[in-house]
Amino acid sequence: MERLEKSQIDYFLIAIIILLIGVGITILFSASYYHADKLGRDPQYFFHKQLIWLVLGSLAAFISSRLSLSLLKKLIPLIILFALGISFFPFIPTLGKSINNARRWIFFFDYSFQPSELVKFALILYLAYILSKKQKKIDNALNTILPPFVVVLIFVGVTFLQNDLSTAAFIMFIALSMFFIAKVPLVYFFYLGTTLIPLGIIIFFTKTYWVEKLMIFFNPQRDPQGAGYQIIASRATLINGGLLGRGWGMGIQKKYVPEADSDFIFSVAGEEMGFLGLIFIIILYLFFAVRGYKIALKSKDYFTFYLAFGITSSIFIQALLNMFVVTGLMPATGIPLPFFSLGGSSILMTLIMCGLLINLSRMINKKSEALYG
Repeated sequence: MERLEKSQIDYFLIAIIILLIGVGITILFSASYYHADKLGRDPQYFFHKQLIWLVLGSLAAFISSRLSLSLLKKLIPLIILFALGISFFPFIPTLGKSINNARRWIFFFDYSFQPSELVKFALILYLAYILSKKQKKIDNALNTILPPFVVVLIFVGVTFLQNDLSTAAFIMFIALSMFFIAKVPLVYFFYLGTTLIPLGIIIFFTKTYWVEKLMIFFNPQRDPQGAGYQIIASRATLINGGLLGRGWGMGIQKKYVPEADSDFIFSVAGEEMGFLGLIFIIILYLFFAVRGYKIALKSKDYFTFYLAFGITSSIFIQALLNMFVVTGLMPATGIPLPFFSLGGSSILMTLIMCGLLINLSRMINKKSEALYG
């Protein structure tokens, strides 16, 4: 462990994270009640499971907040190899099983883990390290840009094979944003776009399920009792909350919204906390983003800069995408809301990344000139 001055810790960031966790677990308790009861389990079943993951995540966050960055760099090859290996576990019949035509989870006893959550973190670590190491040769496509991009394509491909198009696209977006912030020449993005965009369109239209989602996005009333029901119910739940909300635990629409405790938990928050409550949640995420990007901009080295940028972008943009889906601004993706949605792997990896972001805030020496500004 490195000796670090306590005064350098971003306590405001810690307060934001604690608030997000507190509001998130409170809304989850209310949102998961009907889901558990519907399955014939104790009404607090999912809440208790999430608490266990929350405790584990908090311990992991503490460790990552104290971990030496030099040791972390040495662990990156092991982390990336482990993430790649575990990504194939859902295809093993004894460990994974198909749910809604997707094989995204590993099951053990009464718990599950989604490897793609680890992949997000592993790739951010890897790209932060490799881009910082080759920063002086960033315009060398063959030796500097191509090798890490191939690694990204491998992970995107494996995630896509799990029938998780949204997460695969999200991983690609975060990776490209890190290449962009590393000042990779724009001409390479143009070349990439001329290849990936047509290929992506072709792949998209090979699956009737994805095309149907797109059609429902433009017109949910096309199938109000089927594919369009989820977004219609979500909007009704948000509207039912009004300005001030119905009060915690008093929401009535949540039992009609599919995946109310996971992908669409933001609509439950809207019904119980109201429009002003949703504004409060959005402000918390905005504060989180501001503090995270501030840590990046004050970094003294490229590794810290890229890592802080990648972690902040991953959590903040994922939150925005989830909100866009719930409010009907984009097609359903299956991407959870960080700190809120039910899911052990999501909260575990989110807290590990938050712990590491706190760690990076301790690296900032206010008396030294920052890398950017």
